[in-house]
Amino acid sequence: MSAITIMNTPLAVPGFLASAASAGLKKNGKKDVALIYAPQGAQISAVFTQSQVVAAPVIVSKEHASDQSASALIMNAGNANACTGEQGMQAALRSCEAAAEALGIATDEVLVASTGVIGVELAVSRIIDSIEPLVGSLSAQGEALEEVARAIMTTDLAVKIASATVEVGEKTYTMTGIAKGSGMMAPNMATVICCVLTDAPLTKEALKAIFGQAIDESLNCMTVDGDTSTNDTAILMSSGLGLYDTRIEDGDPGYSDIEMAITTICVELARAIARDGEGATKLVNVYVSGAATSADARTVALEIGNSPLVKTALFGNDANWGRVAMAAGKAGVAFDQSKMAITFGGIDVCKDGTAVGFDEDEALAALDREEVDVHVDLGAGECCAHIWTCDFSYDYVKINGEYRS
Repeated sequence: MSAITIMNTPLAVPGFLASAASAGLKKNGKKDVALIYAPQGAQISAVFTQSQVVAAPVIVSKEHASDQSASALIMNAGNANACTGEQGMQAALRSCEAAAEALGIATDEVLVASTGVIGVELAVSRIIDSIEPLVGSLSAQGEALEEVARAIMTTDLAVKIASATVEVGEKTYTMTGIAKGSGMMAPNMATVICCVLTDAPLTKEALKAIFGQAIDESLNCMTVDGDTSTNDTAILMSSGLGLYDTRIEDGDPGYSDIEMAITTICVELARAIARDGEGATKLVNVYVSGAATSADARTVALEIGNSPLVKTALFGNDANWGRVAMAAGKAGVAFDQSKMAITFGGIDVCKDGTAVGFDEDEALAALDREEVDVHVDLGAGECCAHIWTCDFSYDYVKINGEYRS
């Protein structure tokens, strides 16, 4: 039997080094570039934005990740390097080239990720100038990964880190995930910059299967505002093949526990992003049950989670279930409204498609919490779905109205 331990502190992952520095891309002067390096190389699985407007670093990283191997990942905040034409492509490539030269590896062994303002030319010389201090300060300590997580923050208010250990026989494997994300979040891939590191010696096939499942159950079940970024990048990196003689694939001892640990890390990161949604005051769990298919349940859940009217009502602690019914009804999913039921924080507010008498003060108290449940039963089947979202406050408009200023 394997043992899994999950925690929200950064654990050092054997086979990886990390560092962060300031390149002057953030206006506040804080650290804004980061480097993750696997000296012995890593096998990877990478997932990118599904948007038709794609940032240069995504294009470059897709190409470099095509063989499912990499040795380094360089990231920056403060500028997305998106919609920047040929200059942007050259900037992304030059970042990879500079990191590769400093590390003594091939350019196509370096992945690149950027986040920040779209449509602004990237001052790539600042990133290149930061390579030397990044390489010089590379560290195997878990605290270095926390510095990386801070460096890639934009409008984030909280650092997003989750770690796990899995005991398989006499070996203990470690996983640490970091992410950034607060706005421009919708489940159409991963919706963030996310990197999960592990020393578990997973085969390429196992990496792809595990990460695909993890993303589908976590970051693809999270939404803040329904907007998919041009820069979405999620990467799972395994240093294990350079550290151990054995390779782990589906069916081997420990495989399912490693899969569970990586999925749990991604779930923790997804919840943290939804909780930290721009201007958010609460994490919202939207549960949809009684759907004819899982896809129907997911579609309805996302319509509810993305509805500005639902989200603003939740900010005001208003049990306005009519807005939830409206969102469910416009999802394009067939169900009989006379069988629909809705609860807010465990309080029944709608049954058989009509109002249920409830105590308004009790409902207000149930919604006036840091984490709130909204449950809709469609009465059309046995399938269900769960997504994480947040409320919309005055600050969401303020943050996004002043994003470039």
